[in-house]
Amino acid sequence: MAERINERQRLALKLDTLNDAEVDEVLDYISIMESMRRAKAMPLVWEDDLVAHLANAPENKRARQAYEWEAARRRAERRAAMHPARL
Repeated sequence: MAERINERQRLALKLDTLNDAEVDEVLDYISIMESMRRAKAMPLVWEDDLVAHLANAPENKRARQAYEWEAARRRAERRAAMHPARL
């Protein structure tokens, strides 16, 4: 009986089918995920409860995520400009 592949193996197979620009986009997305994970893991060091509450507000979390996405988009555009797609 054939062994079923796990999610990591499935991801590796999919990555093999992507071109360099698409791999760069995936790496940017992973970078966003890692930075969000680091932000969650950092202990709150706020002295003021109001500041801590505002920092954890959904609007601020969305703003941080939007900022990360925009930064990743700009990096991808710079890479694309430096390495035009070969047809």
